[in-house]
Amino acid sequence: MAQARPIERVTLSTQVAERIRDDILSGAHAPGAQLHEVELALAFGVSRGPLREAMQRLVQEGLLVSLPHRGVFVAELSEDDMLDVFFVRASLEEAAVRRIVERGDRAATATALTNLAERMDRAMRSGDETRGGELDFAYHRTLVDAAGSARLSRTYATVQAETRLCLHRLMGGYRSRADLAVEHVRLADLIAGAPLEEILAELRRHFGDPAATLRRARAEGRRYDR
Repeated sequence: MAQARPIERVTLSTQVAERIRDDILSGAHAPGAQLHEVELALAFGVSRGPLREAMQRLVQEGLLVSLPHRGVFVAELSEDDMLDVFFVRASLEEAAVRRIVERGDRAATATALTNLAERMDRAMRSGDETRGGELDFAYHRTLVDAAGSARLSRTYATVQAETRLCLHRLMGGYRSRADLAVEHVRLADLIAGAPLEEILAELRRHFGDPAATLRRARAEGRRYDR
């Protein structure tokens, strides 16, 4: 009988990081705003040790910026920053697809992705866009994790956090399209057995043109450059 591994406990610093991350993505902390340790420690009822650990984690995710002798600030994303985030995200997911096709379990990956896409569709149809958005992000994390590369998954987690920040800067949060779940199901079907180039072409169609998205946001008066 294999020896059971102890269950990981969520540390205090992890809980604090989740709270601050949620506040940043909800807009409670504006771009460029300084986060003060004393105020946050009092607000969360924690000591400054776990708070500093949490803030360092968010610096690594790209949501906070630490400036020597000045303090910690919420990241401000320029148009070039956003384009770079979308470029890196697409590159990582393409790398994951290549690895899955070469050596992964394509059938199991496709099944897991289809399940998430169907749950996403039900959430969207019921009007729960927040839940639908979380399932969308989970779908893409599952795709990358299926490549079986811990380093790729760690890198992608950081980029996905920045992607969330981009969406909030562009659109004030997650926005869905009517055919989004259908696209996700189609991509999962292709992963199950289609040639690599066909899967990559569908993935690129799914991502669309980030530059065009930024242009539309600018035309509609959204503040993408804060």
